[in-house]
Amino acid sequence: MGATTIGALIGGAIDGLSGDDGVADGAVIGAVTANVLKIVLPLAVTYAVGWAVLRGAAEVKDRIFGEDAA
Repeated sequence: MGATTIGALIGGAIDGLSGDDGVADGAVIGAVTANVLKIVLPLAVTYAVGWAVLRGAAEVKDRIFGEDAA
């Protein structure tokens, strides 16, 4: 099953718990959320790893060459 399908199923199930109306709107919101997360999550992880590498490189540089005067 794809992430979109699982997102739609979960969204529909959550929306069905309220008992107001059909589950179609919850399924659509779940599917859209799943597709957005497929793009946003890898970008956030990539940014976090890049930030950690740059921070680590700055620490290594400071230990080798000493602290910056600025």
